[in-house]
Amino acid sequence: MDEKAMRIKRRYTRRQWSTVMLIGTVNFAGAVCISLQAPFYPQEAEMKGSTATEYGLVFGIFELVSFLSSPLFGKYLDTIGAKFTLTSGIFVAAVSCMLFGLLDLVMQHPEFIGLSFAVRIVEALGASAALTAAFAIIASEFPDSVGTTFATLETFYGVGYIVGPTIGGLLFQAGGYILPFIVMGSMLGVVGVVTCVVLPASNQPKKPQASLLKMLAVPGVLLDSLVTTATAMSMGFYSATLEPHLRQFDLSPALVGVMFIISGGIYAVFAPLVGRIIDRCCYAKRVVLLGGLFVIVGVALVGPADFMPVETSLWLCVLGLIIHGLGLSCLMVPTFSDAISSAVCAGFPDDLTTYGVVSGLWAASFALGAFVGPSVAGVLFDTVGFRKSTYFIIAVHVLVVVGTALFLCCERRPPARKPGKPKTNMNGLLRLEESNASSLNLIANWSQDHRNQSFPGVTRNKAGNDYGSIGSTLSVIEVAA
Repeated sequence: MDEKAMRIKRRYTRRQWSTVMLIGTVNFAGAVCISLQAPFYPQEAEMKGSTATEYGLVFGIFELVSFLSSPLFGKYLDTIGAKFTLTSGIFVAAVSCMLFGLLDLVMQHPEFIGLSFAVRIVEALGASAALTAAFAIIASEFPDSVGTTFATLETFYGVGYIVGPTIGGLLFQAGGYILPFIVMGSMLGVVGVVTCVVLPASNQPKKPQASLLKMLAVPGVLLDSLVTTATAMSMGFYSATLEPHLRQFDLSPALVGVMFIISGGIYAVFAPLVGRIIDRCCYAKRVVLLGGLFVIVGVALVGPADFMPVETSLWLCVLGLIIHGLGLSCLMVPTFSDAISSAVCAGFPDDLTTYGVVSGLWAASFALGAFVGPSVAGVLFDTVGFRKSTYFIIAVHVLVVVGTALFLCCERRPPARKPGKPKTNMNGLLRLEESNASSLNLIANWSQDHRNQSFPGVTRNKAGNDYGSIGSTLSVIEVAA
């Protein structure tokens, strides 16, 4: 058993346990605050004279602001400080959530909708800051199990997002419009205080920020970002169109709610398993390839798509949503840890500066998909109907599968290393002086790993050593070998 596998098998330290539990709680409470108004805010907005377009944009503006702000938070995370960014983001989101509950006191339509946008924008800034910092902290604290830990946190977030509307509806029924926001905003504020007191501060020295454009120039990172956007599109597609599609079955509101939970619930259950598989034995982009196929099949069944010679049925919708949930877990979980590994292999430092930029890009990519998905889905549903509108998501994920397959075919990966003590090739080492700075960094790290020392950036994925780049990487490795 190699050193990395032994490290993974060890128990988490007390510091790691406190970190994952705190950030998991933050993810859960934050997701509930984001989604709890879905059952009752539209009705409240209509009472104040708002149209469906207006309050739909109130929901959508959250994702748009997250898309624009997440890369900036990621870029300057190391300068601001990960812990400060996390805690301040939590407090901003908590206060904004409570302020949203006071909108019931605003009676005039222009003021109501204007303040709704303003509060939602500020809440999105706080949430994106907290989410970006949380992912970066996890990458820093769990270098040997990023996939597993990230998947665990995604489960917290997914469960919070799923149960948020239920919690909001129950609290609204018990105490009116203001109660859900006051209760959950206060809970998030308490979590922020505990995080500020308990979460250990990072002891990494501050370094220059990594460039967003240079990061996106890494093929592996760019592919992971596009996959994340496509996955969020498929999730947003159902949030806008699934309920109208299910009306033909005359389901009760409770059963409609259960149908919404199926895909997200399957994702929440299988995400930790997928993360563990990625950390242990399977190359992340192969899992992405499988996830793309799952989503294509699942979306095609829910309609079903026009090219399938079967009629719409409830059991087919359930089966399709189950398969779609499996696909989500295979797409969402691998992209974060794989993007970090790809960036480090391309020469970026294996520290908080890189984690912050990757976290920002991941959050921005997800927000972009979550904004585009329901927006396009609504237009397609109105113009061509649900069955034909599924072609949009199917086509997007066909591109995901084809793009990932081409990447796997073109990617230059090193041959498997033979057991035993490696020999140093002095000629190869002398020729390193002629390489550029990024190549020197890559070879230095590779040589360090070759001597059985720590190489955290690349060995995060056991099956993906030295991956994420196309082109000259192989020739450089061959020179050193």
